[in-house]
This record gives sequence, structure tokens and C-alpha cells, in this order.
Amino acid sequence: MSLLTFILIMFLGAFAAGFIGSLSGLGGGIIIIPLLSVFLGVDMHYAIGTALVAVIATSSGSASAYVREGITNMRLGMFLEIATTIGAVVGALISTNAPTSLLAIIFGATLIFSSLNSIRKKEDHLILPEQGSILAKKLKLAGNYPTTSGEKVHYSMTNILGGFSMMGVAGMMSGLLGIGSGAFKVIAMDTIMKVPFKVSTTTSNFMMGVTAIASSVIYIQKGYIEPSICMPVIIGVLIGSMVGAKVLMKANTKKLKLFFAVLIFIIALNMIYNGITGKI
Repeated sequence: MSLLTFILIMFLGAFAAGFIGSLSGLGGGIIIIPLLSVFLGVDMHYAIGTALVAVIATSSGSASAYVREGITNMRLGMFLEIATTIGAVVGALISTNAPTSLLAIIFGATLIFSSLNSIRKKEDHLILPEQGSILAKKLKLAGNYPTTSGEKVHYSMTNILGGFSMMGVAGMMSGLLGIGSGAFKVIAMDTIMKVPFKVSTTTSNFMMGVTAIASSVIYIQKGYIEPSICMPVIIGVLIGSMVGAKVLMKANTKKLKLFFAVLIFIIALNMIYNGITGKI
């Protein structure tokens, strides 16, 4: 395979990753890592490093828009980043020293969990400021976000320590596998802390980039981030995610999420098979 063909395949694959990641809400890493490791024969450590760089790029672009609109809870995000950053460094240290076959099996199992979680019906919560936990009040984590009509919805949250602990797990999975670990962050903020869905989604998106930066430092030190691989992937993912975002506005999201959940499930099984048989 010529270098030009290799770069073209990476770009097109990254475009598909960004497109699918945007529509499914699971991020581009779920496609980038199998593409590089299984189909192009790239060492999985390099694939994870590339996926982390792509997460930084996509998160930075979309997070700025949510912050500008006043939906992201910056104070909550920075507080929870303490847990995710520590977890990300631990996960990256484990990953860079772990056999690739084991990482493939863990990656596949995580994808199955994430795909099932993406189609699960999510209940939106609204804990009023006066109903928030004592710790939420002490840390001043309550916030508000604007509705389409211009009104502000005020909210708070509960079980801060439980959510903080789960965020540590989310950070570790991000550093370990090079994915945004959105499913684990949803559990932390939606299920445990009862943060409104719109706020948890945008705050999670803001946090992904910071978490990925913490992990990528370890991968850079180990030499697992290769610019020649990262560049076409970043460009492809950015373009794909922008196109996906436009399609999402007009598409039937329920059918799309179901379709991509099945697709991701098949990819997950393929990764587990390749890990067990030692092909990765």
C-alpha cells in the first residue's frame, strides 16, 4: 500500500468516524481505533494515541459553542475534572504498558456497554437549587441554562461524591482506551448526580478534551503519538463531525441511534475476537 493510499484511507475513515460519532453521541474514537488497529495494522497503542488527539480537537470545537451559549456548567466541569484527570493519567500508564490483545478485549466490552447505553431511554432530571445536596451548595455547583424561549432554568444536583468517584472511572477508561468515555460520564452526572440532560451532555463534552490532554501527555512521553497519522485523522474527524451535526438536525435520531448501536456492537465483537485470537 502506497503512502498516499494509506493517508486517503485514514482520512475517509476518520470522516466516517466523526460523522458516526456525531450522530451516535459516542465520539469518533470508537471507529478510529478499530480502523487503525484492525484494518490498517497500526499498533493499538498508536491508534489510542491518535484517537486521544482527535478527541481533543473535536471537543475543543464543539465545547466552545456550548460554553458561549451558557449551557455548560463550567464550575461543575472543573470540579469533576480533578477526578477524570487523575483517572486519565492512571489509565494511560496502564494502557501504555498493557498488551494490545488485552486492550482490544477491554475496548470491545466497553463499546458494547456504550452502545447499549446510547439507546437506553434517558430520564431528564431537575433538582431545584433548594433541593440540592449540602456539598453542592458548599461548592456552589448549582447553575442555570437558557431555554429556546429565552427563559432560564435553575437547577442543582445531589450525591456529589458518588458522581465524583464515577468520573474517576470515566477518566481511567478514557486514558486506557483513548475514547471520550461518555457513557460513564452520563452515569455519573445523569444517573448519580441528577444533573439535567442538556447540562450533563454539554459539560461532558467540555471535559472530554481536558481529560484527553492529560492522557495524551503520557502517550507523547512513550512515543505513541505519530504526527503523520494524527494529521489526516484530525482533519477527517472535524469535517465528519460537522457534517454529522447538520444531518442530526434533520434526521430521525431514534432510528439513527439504533442503527449505529447495532454497528458499534458488531465492531465491538470484532475487536474482542481479534483480541482473544491475538491478531491485534
